Amino acid sequence: MKHCKLPHIDLEEYYQFVTFRTYHSLDDYLEKMYNLTIDNRKKQMLADEYLDRSSKGAYLNGECIDKVKEIILAKDGQWYEITALAVMPNHIHCMFKQLESLGKIMKYIKAKTAIELNRTLGMRGQFWADDYYDRAIRDEVHFATVYRYILHNPLKAGLDDADRRVYSRYE
Repeated sequence: MKHCKLPHIDLEEYYQFVTFRTYHSLDDYLEKMYNLTIDNRKKQMLADEYLDRSSKGAYLNGECIDKVKEIILAKDGQWYEITALAVMPNHIHCMFKQLESLGKIMKYIKAKTAIELNRTLGMRGQFWADDYYDRAIRDEVHFATVYRYILHNPLKAGLDDADRRVYSRYE
């Protein structure tokens, strides 16, 4: 997939909103959409809306939800402070306060979950798409907007197990 890669904003002690997707969820539609000359935030919203309806790469169900949450929460308070997390069938949204570099955090989360999920699902090879979307939280309004978006995304997508898919530090 060819699209403009913006540099990640890596600010320890700041909150980040991060989304990453399964490798097999990426398709021609998303590739075309990423090549559009529109605002990056708009692209991400379109991608998320599409992925909420897509069954491509939708491996994150049942026990896989719990495994992902367990792995991500294992470093909570050490490398980051998780504020909100939503495990969607083919992508993950999380908001956390960085305590380490963003690259180190994402390498840990994606590598550890890929190994465990491939083992659980009897799969091999690349599990996650190469990159991830990140956006530094700008202010309290942005924080509240992202927080609500993450917690409500499984409900908005009509998932029967929406409660199981979310984690929140505050609710």
